[in-house]
Amino acid sequence: MRKLFAVVVAVSTLLLCATFAPGVLADQWDKKTVVTFSDSVEIPGQVLQAGTYVFKLANSLSNRHIVQIWNGDESEILATIMTVPATRFEAPDDSLFEFDERPSDSPPALKVWFYPGNSTGEEFVYSRYSYSHRR
Repeated sequence: MRKLFAVVVAVSTLLLCATFAPGVLADQWDKKTVVTFSDSVEIPGQVLQAGTYVFKLANSLSNRHIVQIWNGDESEILATIMTVPATRFEAPDDSLFEFDERPSDSPPALKVWFYPGNSTGEEFVYSRYSYSHRR
């Protein structure tokens, strides 16, 4: 009887862990980050108005530098952007967004996104044309 009880507890524990593990790993895999911008922010190809957005890495095994930007409730992808790796000496404790300055009549441009605990982030690449065309 004791062996049966031990087996039931072990199987139950295993099933419970298996149920919660995908949710825990999903944020690490896709680096899902919810951010609210108080002002407009430029990303390659468009400007995001003030509001809440979800940043995620695309579900790709072959390229881990594709960022998807979703609206706040994740019902629509607003942009899919190829990025390049960027590194810093210390990994941030919280999500970190770095911006480039633009002319006074333009919103700041998102330069790099770092996920908590990672010293490698995603650097957004802008074409010279898109920047100089708006001058």
